[in-house]
Amino acid sequence: MDSFKALLIEERDGKVANSFVMLDKSRLDPGTVTIRVAYSSVNFKDALAATGAGKIIRRFPCVGGIDLSGVVVESADSRFKPGDAVIATSFDIGVAHHGGYAEFARVPGDWVVPLPADLSLYDAMALGTAGFTAALGVVRMEENGLTPEKGPVIVTGATGGVGSLAVDILARRGYHVVALTGKESEADYLRNLGAAEVLLRQDLDLSKIRPLDSARWAGAVDNLGGDILAWIASTMMQGGTIASIGLAASMKLNTTVAPFILRGVSLLGIDSGYIGEPYRSAVWKHLASDMRPPHLGKMSRKIGFDELPAIFDEYIAGRAKGRVVVEIGGA
Repeated sequence: MDSFKALLIEERDGKVANSFVMLDKSRLDPGTVTIRVAYSSVNFKDALAATGAGKIIRRFPCVGGIDLSGVVVESADSRFKPGDAVIATSFDIGVAHHGGYAEFARVPGDWVVPLPADLSLYDAMALGTAGFTAALGVVRMEENGLTPEKGPVIVTGATGGVGSLAVDILARRGYHVVALTGKESEADYLRNLGAAEVLLRQDLDLSKIRPLDSARWAGAVDNLGGDILAWIASTMMQGGTIASIGLAASMKLNTTVAPFILRGVSLLGIDSGYIGEPYRSAVWKHLASDMRPPHLGKMSRKIGFDELPAIFDEYIAGRAKGRVVVEIGGA
């Protein structure tokens, strides 16, 4: 492991650029667990970081990739030993700490989760941060009292990674899922994941969002923010629960307190980035068992390490669908 291949994100002449380089082992970041990376994945956040389309990177240079799975090769943490199969996602990985787009990574032990027995290293990255976030949203909503009997659950940005997995997880658990998308051509894809209904974003009139509108949803998984989230809040049922997960449309929220004080709506912030134990390991165990998406294989595809940079444009342009797994070393 004297040197290894990595996709390095740098700032050149005031612009963000990414390229493959060979890094020396001494360039690995501080940490207690060194991992031979088998797979990583592509998230919207990865595309923003690697292209500079979003102000995501907090340190240059930085190896991209907020997700990784692989096998421990060195460990100064008693919880892990060489040969252990592990997952590491979120925290500062890929934005302020060298990430998963490299043949090796070194991270703090608190960022590492043992691979559940019923998950492969590949499946762990087909899930990745997107699956972890979707499952965490469902866990938090159910802790807040959401059950299938309460009524329909709407999922926005439904063809994206988090959205697709949320639809699949919720449908498996017996919820009546309404998938909201701007892509009419993907209606069949969403129904095949378990969506009972598909609602087109272009059919909504967001020009005049009322403080309280007709109550429609017992739950909501929102990946968009902005006016969509404001509209969802106004259309929640009594005691409804919203999991706020993303900001693909906007990070602004122009709403009123009416849904929260007159209908008892709960707005839950889903922090998949820094939430620690016992949630982190527990959510991964859910993903390996009762929250395992039954259509994970259908919504994921594998690309080679060398194909990685070209795929970022799909995410920036809003053309991405499902999950993309990057084979780094394989397993």
